[in-house]
Amino acid sequence: MKALSDIRVLELGQLLAGPFAGATLAGFGAEVIKVEPPSGGDPMRGWRKLHQGTSLWWYSLARNKKSVTLDLREPKGAELLKRLSTQCDVIIENFRPGRMEEWGLGYEELARDNPGLVMVRISGWGQTGPYAQRPGFASVAEGIGGLRYIVGDPDRPPVRTGLSIGDSLAGLHAVIGTMMALHERTRSGRGQLVDTAIYESVFNMMESTLPEYDRFGHVRERSGARLSGIVPTSTYRCRDGKYVIVGGNGDSIFRRLMQAIGRADLASDPRLVDNPGRVQHEAEIDTAIEAFTSERSFDEVYELLTNAEVPTGPIYSIADIASDPQYLAREMFDRVTLPDGTALRVPAYVPKLSRTPAESEWAGPRLGEHNEQVYTGLLGLGSDELGALQRAKVI
Repeated sequence: MKALSDIRVLELGQLLAGPFAGATLAGFGAEVIKVEPPSGGDPMRGWRKLHQGTSLWWYSLARNKKSVTLDLREPKGAELLKRLSTQCDVIIENFRPGRMEEWGLGYEELARDNPGLVMVRISGWGQTGPYAQRPGFASVAEGIGGLRYIVGDPDRPPVRTGLSIGDSLAGLHAVIGTMMALHERTRSGRGQLVDTAIYESVFNMMESTLPEYDRFGHVRERSGARLSGIVPTSTYRCRDGKYVIVGGNGDSIFRRLMQAIGRADLASDPRLVDNPGRVQHEAEIDTAIEAFTSERSFDEVYELLTNAEVPTGPIYSIADIASDPQYLAREMFDRVTLPDGTALRVPAYVPKLSRTPAESEWAGPRLGEHNEQVYTGLLGLGSDELGALQRAKVI
């Protein structure tokens, strides 16, 4: 048995935040039944690079899930959902707040017949507050959550990370909330709502920005490759045009770094004995490090600093990641088989559990692939009833 083999989840959300949470639970053994609209399914099926018409992202994000079709806007569809919810431990949804209630599928309604149900609600702004009804894409939530303001170079406009990081952070927070609610249920026997907002998930990562502003009025600004207030930690160009990341901000690490680059004078400089002093002289320190790296290849810099026990590393593309010995040794790549028999590498699930590790059992399913299994197995519907629902386009 895997860690979550006794948990059944209904995933109602589309695109990224809700499905990311469902993917994590599915990886660790939960039975995740993904409910998709009959006409087209989750739009993620058609996003980015396609293999024979289906997104490679979909095959990864929907691993280990079962797909059923159901139109929740139809009264018969809502009724089927209610029946399914009585057989489940968790529902994940990321519709706009109030939409589930419009369909008669609010938490109070569903919990009436299943008091132990945990409903995980993911939205841009949360279920309450003046912004609750605004459209809630992660790109906007990352801005209001504070992340975009500090990403980029000081003299250029804010940038994004190149990923939908807000959605993924919200998915992770949703998983944390799910596990807390399920654990509490073992004591009380009752489920509860987990209200996850994307902007709050982003804000939760903002470190000391709020207390620093509250106490000193300090606003953290964009600092490029550097990390504001922590010195030295930055990216430096090497002679061969490659970049190296150097984190020398611990007091003893800084001394080893300066010795390694031939600057014993800075290693013993009383001005630089601790981080506050180094912050005041950041430009001088960075100039010294840059002078060292610019005269050597990346490999030379990496070897010298690694031998000096200074945290050092490259900036990897996905091509670098795919062949890195640490990733390979840690078994960070799983394989799934696509419908045409093609093998596809996908990220392994994390974290690593010693006794009940996660596993990629199958790729994202075809739309409605598990209709008969779920509707017959869980709800006891006969073939005639299934056929009627299909003709009515309810499933």
